[in-house]
Amino acid sequence: MSVEFLSYADLGARLNISREAARALAKRRRLPRSRSDDGKALVSVDFSELRYTPRPRIGRQADPIAVPTAQIETLEIEACKAEIARLEAAAAGYRADFERERERADRLAVELQQAAAETTAANERAARLAIETLEIEAYKAETPRLEAAAAGYRADFERERERADRLAVELQQAAAETTAANERAARLAIETLEIEACKAETARLEAEAAGYRVVFERERERADRLAVELQQAAAETTAVNERAARLEDEVAALQTGRADGSIAGQTAHRLGRLAASIVEADRAARR
Repeated sequence: MSVEFLSYADLGARLNISREAARALAKRRRLPRSRSDDGKALVSVDFSELRYTPRPRIGRQADPIAVPTAQIETLEIEACKAEIARLEAAAAGYRADFERERERADRLAVELQQAAAETTAANERAARLAIETLEIEAYKAETPRLEAAAAGYRADFERERERADRLAVELQQAAAETTAANERAARLAIETLEIEACKAETARLEAEAAGYRVVFERERERADRLAVELQQAAAETTAVNERAARLEDEVAALQTGRADGSIAGQTAHRLGRLAASIVEADRAARR
């Protein structure tokens, strides 16, 4: 395959056509164009793939004696009209291609803006995830302390309940002894005082037990709230990981569908790099 860089005049001379016809051919075949050092337009031509055969011109080649001049001019006018119609059709095709490419560029610009917005949202989610992770760690550190305190309150409560049970048994025994001591008037007063002291101590212990019970219930409710908040934080962390996985799949799909040398391929390549940086930032935030 031999590629040559020729001006429109050189291309017309090689193909035996005019310079304007060579320009129209280059536009119609969408040959790659560039500029020389002196500013002259050059086209890249591979003659092994061009396969162009110029059409014979209609007009003066006929015998002027055999064909009348008016008929020759009519043929030339018809040829010019056909060429104009062909050029207008080609121009309409080029206009349609331009409109398609412009719409495609507009769509790509909108997709790029959406990708930028999604990038900003992903960064915000990563920052929120980092804050929530710190809060979860704080909750995890607080939960063992609360559990230990609740266990201590539970042990105190059990001890006080056992003490209250023992005091209740002692109170029953004292009541039985009081019934038996009714016959002994001398010791009745002393035993009555002891019973009253036991009742006062029992009331005091019952009040203390009620206070320990209130503290225990309050701490248990707090521990339940912390457990619920911990489960919610874990669910949000799982949802963030799933969104990051979907984003990686979309980035892989965009990279697979990339087209070489086109605007869509370049844009998909940039979007792939951008999404890859987002995924790396999200992974760094999870670590």
